[in-house]
Amino acid sequence: MGAALIAATLGAAILIWELWICEGAHFGRGFVVWLYDLAASRYDRIKRFTPAWESRFLGEPVAAALGGLTDALLLDVGAGTGRLGRAALPLEEFRGSIISVEPSRAMQRLGRQLTAGGRNIWVRAWAVPLPFRSESFDMAVGLEMIEFTPQPRRTLEEMVRVLRPGGWLLVTNRVGSQARWIFGRTFTRQRFPEVLTGLGLQDVETYRWQIDYDLVWARKPQRA
Repeated sequence: MGAALIAATLGAAILIWELWICEGAHFGRGFVVWLYDLAASRYDRIKRFTPAWESRFLGEPVAAALGGLTDALLLDVGAGTGRLGRAALPLEEFRGSIISVEPSRAMQRLGRQLTAGGRNIWVRAWAVPLPFRSESFDMAVGLEMIEFTPQPRRTLEEMVRVLRPGGWLLVTNRVGSQARWIFGRTFTRQRFPEVLTGLGLQDVETYRWQIDYDLVWARKPQRA
């Protein structure tokens, strides 16, 4: 009886760990998407998004990196409810368009509503493989999503593949106290720049962005 109780307690603890910290990542991408479908209506409240903060610390840096480039094309992988679009599209200095990739139907439905306006196109697809030709985008963005994909390095490789020479990669790297418990899906703050340079990127810069995440910029080299 004691052994059965211990086993049940351990099983419950593992389940809570997987659902609460890992968001079902080790159960497969279909399970992760199912969880996001369930949580979509509460997602923004859970994340406590503040429009002014998002505009200042996400939208404005993105617009600045593009330097006012007209007709810039951005890719938002794991777009959720359209965080990037909501931060960048209202800005006068942002003159580009965004392709938002999101596998959750419920999240995408909300995102479409929140970013309506003609310069944000939604695509339901996985991060691996991305359904786009190589060298198609001026910037590829992945916010708070890499650690929940089955193979984070392959996700990064796909994002680099679709970048044009000279294009920017903007991703978050989870480094908070819980990161170590998302086994096999996270990179340390020290190692992550090495991963990006190993993918052929340059100008890697890391900023402490939120409690659990760094914000990391990198650039795909221009052709010689």
